[in-house]
Amino acid sequence: MLSWHQLWLFQLLLTRPPPFSITSLVIIPPFFISTTISSFLYIPSPSRVPFAHNIHSSLSLSLKMASSSIGFSGCVLVGLVVVMISSLVVASAGNFYQDFDLTWGDNRAKVFKGGQLLSLSLDRVSGSGFRSKNEYHFGRIDMQLKLVAGNSAGTVTAYYLSSQGPTHDEIDFEFLGNLSGDPYIVHTNVFTQGKGNREQQFHLWFDPTRNFHTYSIIWKPQHIIFLVDNTPLRVFKNAESIGVPFPKSQPMKIYSSLWNADDWATRGGLVKTDWTKAPFTAYYRNFKVTAFKSTSSQSDSGWQTNELDAPGRRRLRWVQKYFMIYNYCTDLKRFPQGLPPECSSRSRFL
Repeated sequence: MLSWHQLWLFQLLLTRPPPFSITSLVIIPPFFISTTISSFLYIPSPSRVPFAHNIHSSLSLSLKMASSSIGFSGCVLVGLVVVMISSLVVASAGNFYQDFDLTWGDNRAKVFKGGQLLSLSLDRVSGSGFRSKNEYHFGRIDMQLKLVAGNSAGTVTAYYLSSQGPTHDEIDFEFLGNLSGDPYIVHTNVFTQGKGNREQQFHLWFDPTRNFHTYSIIWKPQHIIFLVDNTPLRVFKNAESIGVPFPKSQPMKIYSSLWNADDWATRGGLVKTDWTKAPFTAYYRNFKVTAFKSTSSQSDSGWQTNELDAPGRRRLRWVQKYFMIYNYCTDLKRFPQGLPPECSSRSRFL
């Protein structure tokens, strides 16, 4: 007879069908589970992998309790859980030496601390930038940034995913500098097949120049989520069903650059860059990629269908109510003939 631990695991498998055939079942013997389960099983943190929020703490506890009492059938269930989770996500912490190329700016782009810290600088002669060596096709990208301090008016620090060519896809964070004491503007945009015009802009609820903060992009076939310190700023849903293109067919690399944009960045170009404050420098650390595997056998798996949970939706509404300063979906002057079709969806902000 199955114990309650085994019944719980069986219920988990019924509610989250494993994205593989029964022939790929891994059977783990009891002694192996009892001695090595904590090191063998990677349980993703809720702050890193959104779907893990619902199973993280209970799975950890139940597996520890079950490992001392389950029999052969329980081992089968634990094996299913292990294979299911390991086949959903592949997480890797980055090293700037190994994972990125410094692409322009000469010595204005620098890597420190054995590849754990990177800086970009801008002066009157040039800005600087870097690019990932690898391409990514769906996943979560995390990067900690400390933005240009002081009078950063006219500068833009861009951090984004992009493919190449005239029909490129792109998912943008851009940080628009400002005069000392005035808040940064976080500019977000989504390009599909070379066309953007989907801007939303926000102020932040903290000073992004004093400490490092984590800026994340979750890119799935169903939606794109922009997050700051794991708080969602924006969700861009796949609306292909109503004719809205969505970036899902082109793998993208990670890019970042620091450059002068004083013709538009601060108050529409009215405030120019003060070059007496140069060089302007931004810092990067703790890059991490969680790549979601995308195969036909996983078309109905949890990683694809996952949405924000209830606390995430509440945080999203809070950000959009108090910190959003521009939304293309409400700009009737810009779209006098009618707003883009995705803007009519009642669920665009979840």
